[in-house]
Amino acid sequence: MALKTLSAANAAALDKDLMSTGAFSLDQLMELAGLSVSQAVYKVHPPSHGANVLVVCGPGNNGGDGLVAARHLFYYGYQPTVCYPKPTKNELYQRLMTQLRNLDVPFTSDFAAALRSTDHVVDAIFGFSFSGEVREPFGGIIEAMEKSRVSITAVDAPSSWNIESGPPREGPGKNFQPAALISLTAPKPLVRYFKGRHFVGGRFLPPSVAEKYGVEMPAYQGVDQVVELDQNGHRICIDAME
Repeated sequence: MALKTLSAANAAALDKDLMSTGAFSLDQLMELAGLSVSQAVYKVHPPSHGANVLVVCGPGNNGGDGLVAARHLFYYGYQPTVCYPKPTKNELYQRLMTQLRNLDVPFTSDFAAALRSTDHVVDAIFGFSFSGEVREPFGGIIEAMEKSRVSITAVDAPSSWNIESGPPREGPGKNFQPAALISLTAPKPLVRYFKGRHFVGGRFLPPSVAEKYGVEMPAYQGVDQVVELDQNGHRICIDAME
């Protein structure tokens, strides 16, 4: 059975429903998304494998998810560093940045140097709404991640990938295959082209909204906010595959 996915148009419509009939605020959804990202990172790259984590954030909601994830990672025992080349002046994002500065989490503008000294990278540049060409400085950052041997967890989409058709045919990201992908709310069509470990984080979706958009809720375990899936959408257990 093929893994069911959520198109870009339906993902955007679902978010609107969550913030209208679902009564969620943007900062609530961002907090839940960032928490899911942080838990996926913990499963892929626990602190014992190296505590230095570089979180690279884009200018939109995907970047906000990265900022939230960086805060949670700090409390898990990591030493996060944030690269945020195009910070927004929106009050929500400014508050997220202040929360990190209050924890003495460093911000860097030198991605190349930070990449050389990190143990893991969180790619929170572009998410499901990305389209068009990649502009600098993000093109160079994506190319650096593409060539790096450091393990990477991508948030909702490997940056530069089209949400429907996957990696671009040319340019930054053509050969970008992160070690892990955390799909937020539900998998997107690009997962057909992804070869690494795949997690889903959407343990807040009201059943009525899930039913409306045909989202199959995976079997989350215990207090986990994420679940790892195989290519057929089955939960991957620690000791065995279901």
